[in-house]
Amino acid sequence: MTGQQSRQHGDQHGDPQDRAASREHAHGHQHDQHHKHDHKHSHSHNHGEGAHDVDWDELGPLLERGAELQMPALEQAAAWLGELVGDGDAVARVLDVGSGPGVAACVLAGAFPRAEVVAVDQADGLLARVRARAAERGLADRLVTRKADLPDEFTELPSADLVWTSDVVHHFGDQQAALRDLAARLRPGGVLAVGERGLPLRFLPRDIGIGRPGLLPRLEVANEARFAAMRAELPGAVSLVEDWPAMLAAAGLVPTGSRTFLTDHPAPLGLAAREQLHNHLTRLRSLLDTELDAQDRETLDRLVDDGAPTGILWRPDAFYLTATTVHTARACASD
Repeated sequence: MTGQQSRQHGDQHGDPQDRAASREHAHGHQHDQHHKHDHKHSHSHNHGEGAHDVDWDELGPLLERGAELQMPALEQAAAWLGELVGDGDAVARVLDVGSGPGVAACVLAGAFPRAEVVAVDQADGLLARVRARAAERGLADRLVTRKADLPDEFTELPSADLVWTSDVVHHFGDQQAALRDLAARLRPGGVLAVGERGLPLRFLPRDIGIGRPGLLPRLEVANEARFAAMRAELPGAVSLVEDWPAMLAAAGLVPTGSRTFLTDHPAPLGLAAREQLHNHLTRLRSLLDTELDAQDRETLDRLVDDGAPTGILWRPDAFYLTATTVHTARACASD
């Protein structure tokens, strides 16, 4: 939904009593979530860790909140997929592979009202969240869960008219093989939609008044190095040019276009986005400890100080801006 703003959550810089109450609320969440990291989809990942390093069950609340911040983008992506399939009522089954807590799965269920939506994940705790979310939205009769060890159990998944997966394929050593396996689940004429990369999260100006200007680009460089190291250590890791339309074509599909969807929460941010950023920065502080110099580590310490006016929970200049690119391709129709 390039250019479209998401809704606002309200200004958190009001009366001191309100601010103190909000700080207490935020602090309670941080005790439970200080070691978690930011996700872009229901399973979005902080580049620098492999799937084997992450406790997905424990990440459930953070993943759900992060995906909810991107709800307008998810809805726009689902609407575009509806246009690609042509007749949404003809979609009988949708697979959400790597569903996380089910935010995208529920959006897809709303976009394709006649389809059975199968949320596939390997974490029991996340699948329990999917079921709870579906029940709250009256979707329990159409949204089902399936536990699967991916990518080993790709071949055991049912066929579908639409397969959606976001920020998942890069966790498999052989990404091309994963795309071939996903393509094999498509019915004739079905569409595979793969959300990968886009633009990294931006949330502060270049000069934030503490430390050296340009903190975010330095964090991105360090995080990309960790991501490359993670990819190299995956079982069966294969290096290839990450040209996603070309990779989809190599998987035997016909590319049908790529689109980028924007998540834009301008300053001043509400508490949900601020808590998400606090956990994101806390995770980066831990992951990148050896990659950053002393000044940048000190700056991160000040940003995650939940009682300081320089902290991300209170800064008036904090915003939340990111973009996700979705690549699509179609299976050839049968004769």
